[in-house]
This record gives sequence, structure tokens and C-alpha cells, in this order.
Amino acid sequence: MLQTALVSQASEELKGYYFHSGRPLWISDAGTVSPAADKLLELMRTAEYDGLDPQSLGVAQIEAAVQEARATPSPDALVRAELALTSGFTRYVEAMVQQPAGSAMLYEHDVLRPIQPTTDTVMLEASAAPSLEDFIANMRWMHPLYWQIRQSLMAPQSVTALQTAAVASLQRVRDLPAPRAPRHVLIDIASATLWMYEGDHVVDSMRVVVGKEDTQTPQMAGYIRYATLKPYWNVPPHLIRKTIAPNVRRQGVAYLRTRGYEVLSDWSDEPTVLDPTTIDWAGVAAGTVEIRVRQKPGGANAMGEVKYEFPNPQGIYLHDTPEKAYLERNVRQLSNGCIRLQDAARFGRWLFEGAMPTSSGTPEERVDIATPVPIYVTYLTVKPEGGQLALGTDPYGLDGTAPSGLARLN
Repeated sequence: MLQTALVSQASEELKGYYFHSGRPLWISDAGTVSPAADKLLELMRTAEYDGLDPQSLGVAQIEAAVQEARATPSPDALVRAELALTSGFTRYVEAMVQQPAGSAMLYEHDVLRPIQPTTDTVMLEASAAPSLEDFIANMRWMHPLYWQIRQSLMAPQSVTALQTAAVASLQRVRDLPAPRAPRHVLIDIASATLWMYEGDHVVDSMRVVVGKEDTQTPQMAGYIRYATLKPYWNVPPHLIRKTIAPNVRRQGVAYLRTRGYEVLSDWSDEPTVLDPTTIDWAGVAAGTVEIRVRQKPGGANAMGEVKYEFPNPQGIYLHDTPEKAYLERNVRQLSNGCIRLQDAARFGRWLFEGAMPTSSGTPEERVDIATPVPIYVTYLTVKPEGGQLALGTDPYGLDGTAPSGLARLN
């Protein structure tokens, strides 16, 4: 009888779900309202942390319907509570998954964005969860990092800087979809940390070096598609002008030879190696002459033994590094934008699911990853730590938080 009433009274968006499911989502067979309803209402009352207005979600009306169904569990009251909860839940999820205004995330492809769900998909996902209460309480429709930050904001607290940073970080986590691929990589620029996810669980992590404040690593999403073994390092033009040219003028072309640098004719795949004594190095240093310089593979190569490519217009990639001391520093915003790995071989074993490819010795040897791995680079000035929320640094000054020190929220 309850199913018949739900189908007849449901909105057009919900009729299909109730007709095909054959049972309510929030009302038990015994005619009681599920504890999952309380978890939902708790989230909706604090929806300002999600960038939403709680009243626009109809929280007061849903609370009233739930209270009535618990006080007087008549069939009509149970139907009203069920439909109020379902309507509010689907509105809430659909609003949360929308990308926030002003997002800085750059996506290689739209498939990397959070999927905007339909009412049917929201309901089917919730009904298929092993535990509806767990699904709601842990916001399983979001990236797992979202709830880890969000839960600490629901308790009274007094650390204003922490609250401000947490809200800003939550908005950035909304740029990340709930895990769809079997694996994905997440990098936080602010803490210079990389996490490897399998499903919704972190299986490994490592330190990274990211861009300096004046050469920032962008927030971006792409697919890690291949490794390049024994890579060349194509020196960025500003470093040729600011570093290499002045050193050649002081030390002569021996500076290039001892460090494995070559001057090339152009940016083609098969450039000609030029005689460095024919170059106007004063003009290069002044910025009036442009040249291409690359560093050959070897122990001094800035790329180390391997780089991992997720092709993007910004020219950002992950790579090994011979300068391991930088990775021991607490502040690791030190690069020109690309991301240096603490343990490139370990990361490669994870990417290639067991064994890091072996180089044949040929420079720039490409090895494709069988299934490209999504990578998300974001910026979080708070992070979950031991059941608490820690306020970290704000190296690019995006959130106005303290540059050093930690504040903790229990």
C-alpha cells in the first residue's frame, strides 16, 4: 500500500524510482524512519559549508515531516516523510556536485569533471549502498577527502583561520569527482604531498616538490598516459636567459659540456646540435636572442631517470630528480612548476602495477601505461590528520592563512 501511495504522490522526477524499486528508501518495513534521515538533516542544516543555503534545501519542511512520521506513523505521514527526504536529498546532492563558481581547476577532458547526476542515478546509488546510513554520513557521492574535511566543521569550534581555510579547501575538493576509475593520483600543492588512491582508499603517499610562488603549479586534472625513460631536459627559456647564458659568459662553453647541455637548432623531433661557440650568449642573456638548450640523460639530468606525462597545455609533468635534499625540506615550493617525486621508481611500480619498466638505454624511450591513470592537482590549506583537522601553510596566498605553524581542530 505504501508503494502505491508513493508512486501516486511522487513528483514526476521520482515516480520512476518508486515504481521500479518497489519500496521506500527512508522508511523501514516496520514503518519507522531510518537513522539515515537524521544524518541527512545534520548535513543539510550545515550546508553553508558546502556553499549552499540550508533554507533553500527545505530543511524546515523535511524536519517537520520526519517529526510527524515519528510521532504519528500513519501511512500518510510516512509517505510525506519519505517523499520530503527523497526530494531534499536529491536537490542537495545535485547542488553539491555542481562545480563552484570561480573554480581554478583546469581539466584535460570533461570526463574528469564530477558527473552531474540525475535524480534517478542519485536514488539508485543510494538504494544500492550496503548501508544507507553510512552512505549519507560519509557523503559517498563525493571524493573521500571531502568528508574527512567536512566532518570537523560540523562541531563547534573557535579557530577562525582553520574554519576559513577548511571552507576554501572544501570548495576545491568539490572539483574532484567521487572515484570512478580503479585508481587515481591526488597532489596537494600547499603541502607538497602526493597520494595514490585505489578506489576510495589511500594506498601510498610521498613528498613532492612543486612550483615556487612566482612559477606556480596550476590546479589541474588529466590522465597519466606514459613514462619517458632516460629523458632529456628541455631547459625553459627564462632559465636559459637567467642561468645558463650568464654562466657560459663567465666560464666558457666548458660549462655546457660538463653539465651535459646541448644547443639545438629548433624544437623539431630531430634538431641539429649547434656549436655553442657560434652563439651570441650576450644576446641570449639580454633576451634578444632565443635558443633551445637541452640536457642529455645522465646523473646530472634535472629529470633524473624518468618522467611521467599527463599531456596538458601548461607543460606540467611529474619527474624524478637528482636533488633529493629538496624533498627533505618542510617547504617544498621550489620548482619552476613541474612536480618532482620523492621516489619516482616506487611511483612507477604502482603506475605499472608491479614492475617499473627497464630502459633500453635509448634516450626519451616512451612506455605507455595500459590504462591511463587520472591525476588531480589541487590546493588544500587544511588536511585531515589523525582524526583531526590541521591548518597548514598557504604558500600561494590563496586563503589568507598563516604561512607556517599548525592549528588543530578536534
